[in-house]
Amino acid sequence: MFSRHSWSFMLVAALLFWAGLVAGISFLEAPLKFTAPGITIPLGLGIGRLVFQALNKVEIGLAVLAVVGAFRLAVPQNLALPLGLLVAVLAAQTLWLLPALDVRALAILAGKTPPASNLHYVYIGAEVFKLLLLLGTANRAFVLLSRPAEAWPLRHA
Repeated sequence: MFSRHSWSFMLVAALLFWAGLVAGISFLEAPLKFTAPGITIPLGLGIGRLVFQALNKVEIGLAVLAVVGAFRLAVPQNLALPLGLLVAVLAAQTLWLLPALDVRALAILAGKTPPASNLHYVYIGAEVFKLLLLLGTANRAFVLLSRPAEAWPLRHA
């Protein structure tokens, strides 16, 4: 149904679109939101919760597209491993970091002061790591998938 070129395009496009979303939302929209006139901490947190919940759902979809593309192409380990790492980072954010940050945001929105935490810094670090990994993996995928399949490294190498 789909050609090798279609799967290759889908894989690289999913990774680059995902990287663009992370860069635009995590490193541009999120910090700038709090500098806008009239934006209070509760209003910014409310907007942030909605934006990051939506981003997370889109990221999961893009990760699925990338993994399906990689699976259909039977990519070698030197591309499968960073894809797996991306999925692991996203899973950690989805299952642990975002819910923990959401609990803190809801406490602040309820007028409570949650105990001090480094979770926000952990999330930022994960976003930096994920963005760099997305760009590197997209580059590796583009270079690898530009070659004929016969020239790929062995899957077990």
